[in-house]
Amino acid sequence: QVQLMESGGGLVQPGGSLRLSCAASGSIASINDMGWYRQAPGKQRELVATITSGGSSTYADSVKGRLTISRDNAKNTVYLQMNSLKPEDTAVYYCNADIRSRWRPRPNNYWGGGTQVTVSS
Repeated sequence: QVQLMESGGGLVQPGGSLRLSCAASGSIASINDMGWYRQAPGKQRELVATITSGGSSTYADSVKGRLTISRDNAKNTVYLQMNSLKPEDTAVYYCNADIRSRWRPRPNNYWGGGTQVTVSS
């Protein structure tokens, strides 16, 4: 009974900013790695950023310096601060996390339903 839910997507102009949030809920024992993926129409889903439970992060080359991933372990939430947005950032953004529930000995991987980000003038 674990689920992820993204929020914060919307329409912004090029150069604008947006902050995405993804909250995990349910019978959670612990959360390991969390990440953001995105998928543009006609394109494969690609990794945007990841962050470990300890705060170590990785980024796709295309977003380095513009997007920042962070997390609040107390809130079971991961964020993606998006600055200097470009039209090519337009995509559905998905939250992903490795979560161990209270009912299972090993973590499972979960996906959120996605939130639309559109960068257009």
